[in-house]
Amino acid sequence: MKRNSLSVMNKISQSSPAVKQPKVGFDSSLKPLNLTPMYTVLLDWGSLPHHVVLRIFQYLPLIDRARASSVCRRWNEVFHIPDLWRKFEFELNQSATSYFKSTHPDLIQQIIKKHAAHLQYVSFKVDSSTESAEAACDILSQLINCSIRTLGLISTAKPSFMNMSKSHFVSALTVVFVNSKSLSSIKIEDTPVDDPSLKILVANNSDTLRLLKMSSCPHVSSDGILCVADHCQDLRELALNYYILSDELLLALSSETHVNLEHLRIDVVSENPGQMPFHSIKKQSWDALIKHSPGVNVVMYFFLYEEEFETFFKEETPVTHLYFGCCISKAVLGRIGLHCPRLIELVVCANGHQPLDNELICIAKQCKNLTALGLSECEVSCSALIEIVRLCGSRLTQLSVMEEVLLPDGDYNLDEIHTEVSKYLGRLWFPDVMPLW
Repeated sequence: MKRNSLSVMNKISQSSPAVKQPKVGFDSSLKPLNLTPMYTVLLDWGSLPHHVVLRIFQYLPLIDRARASSVCRRWNEVFHIPDLWRKFEFELNQSATSYFKSTHPDLIQQIIKKHAAHLQYVSFKVDSSTESAEAACDILSQLINCSIRTLGLISTAKPSFMNMSKSHFVSALTVVFVNSKSLSSIKIEDTPVDDPSLKILVANNSDTLRLLKMSSCPHVSSDGILCVADHCQDLRELALNYYILSDELLLALSSETHVNLEHLRIDVVSENPGQMPFHSIKKQSWDALIKHSPGVNVVMYFFLYEEEFETFFKEETPVTHLYFGCCISKAVLGRIGLHCPRLIELVVCANGHQPLDNELICIAKQCKNLTALGLSECEVSCSALIEIVRLCGSRLTQLSVMEEVLLPDGDYNLDEIHTEVSKYLGRLWFPDVMPLW
């Protein structure tokens, strides 16, 4: 293909006073000015330094990257530089059911054949179809001669990996676990990973694993995740479901040989509403974790029915971030104010039709580290919100409250509240409004 070129025209003018051209019919000794020389500089795109082209290629989708590689020999050389293939995302979907472009099968095979050894940061984005999940596993099974450091399996809709054969998934994942031997970050949420495959992960990557996110993995037991904590002493971030959280796990993460944990995310999801009560975690186990890792963020997402909260927050819990996405009772919110002194962020997305004035005011008083509050699909009086903000002051750096949450009262209405809240926050604030599409 012929190389493109860019012409840059630079005009160079001399600084001299303006000279009028002689009028017709008049004699003049003035000589006309010479025209300013014009210089043309031709920049050949093919001569750009490799590191510049490499940077451009890194922003291109795979299909455009492949097309650009055919422009000239130098660009083709850049296309095969190992650094270009260290990080890659495979996009897999069925065109009839998905909105994003899929990575072409021919390009996938070219990557596996020529660049598999260079892959280090790999993710798979699949749609809701089982066929796409199976295609991702087929690719995983071929990544034999590579040293992957990060692996992410992402379902853009419902968890498609859960619908495929468990043995097929585990077999493909095991290939990566065995051959990489340098995995540091793994995100395999909503997948059929199981205890034996975690043991293989530990046997081959215990010295390098730093992050493990595996929420909604029903085939993993508390023993499986305990095996990871016991052997992966450098693990700093962990995400899991509450049903596999145990006192033994917290104590293992608090051992003298284990590094300080930085982030612990716990998803509390109702598997069988009303049929199986949630177990409790001893205060001594939480205390051991905080003593060992005083700066750890303990993040909890709750998707429970109101009657299922009986186990939680009856004694001090070192949670720092709380998100309620289903419902929560006034009684539970009251316990949070009394037993969650480390709380930094609170988001309540559902509650029903009971004002939460006293409970939220108690949290604002007792939780001295609270800096972020989000309220939606619940009810709070305007006066109560102003009192909450007054108690927190300018340390409340994030305040998101839907307008329909606020109840006008005898002291303030919706037109007045933003002025009072802004005064205590020290910045301009307005309630959020649901957009009308």
